[in-house]
Amino acid sequence: MKLWEIAHSRTGDKGNISNLSLIAYDIKDFELLKEKVTPEVVKEWFKDIVKGEVVRYELPQLGALNFVMYDALGGGVTRSLSLDKHGKGLSSYLLDIDI
Repeated sequence: MKLWEIAHSRTGDKGNISNLSLIAYDIKDFELLKEKVTPEVVKEWFKDIVKGEVVRYELPQLGALNFVMYDALGGGVTRSLSLDKHGKGLSSYLLDIDI
C-alpha cells in the first residue's frame, strides 16, 4: 500500500531545512505510520536530496509525524538552483512510499 492511501502530507522550509508532516486520515493508522515510516526510511527515500540528518517528532494526539530534514534544499531558497526551491513537492514524493 502507498502512504497516500492512509495519510496526507504538507511541507515547509527554513533556509536549507525541509519540514515534512505526515498525518493519518484515521487516527487508528497512526501506529502503522510510526512503525513503517522511520527516520531511516525517510532518509533512504530522499537519499539523492537530503544530505543531512532526518529527525522525527511524534504528535500522537494529532495522528501525525513531523520529519525535519537538514541540508535538504540545495543550500536554501536564495542559493538553490532547484526548480522547487522551497521543496513543496517533497510532500507528494513522500506519499509514494510503499508500506
